[in-house]
Amino acid sequence: MDWEIQQDPERLVKTFRFANFQEALAFVQRVGELAEAQNHHPRLTLEWGRVTVEWWTHSAGGITEKDREMARLTDLLLG
Repeated sequence: MDWEIQQDPERLVKTFRFANFQEALAFVQRVGELAEAQNHHPRLTLEWGRVTVEWWTHSAGGITEKDREMARLTDLLLG
């Protein structure tokens, strides 16, 4: 998995790059649909041609297996 681990709180972070804002926005929508289906929601930062996704479990204060699975599923949204 090529996700970075950052601290305060401990979380999985990855920035995805796109050709334009519209493609980035469409990716955010797909991540949102995944999050709703799994009832587990990330922090999303949308910029022109770029989306940063951060997964962690607030109640656990850091990364859980659920977060690792959500990161894996997020990567699959590009395929």
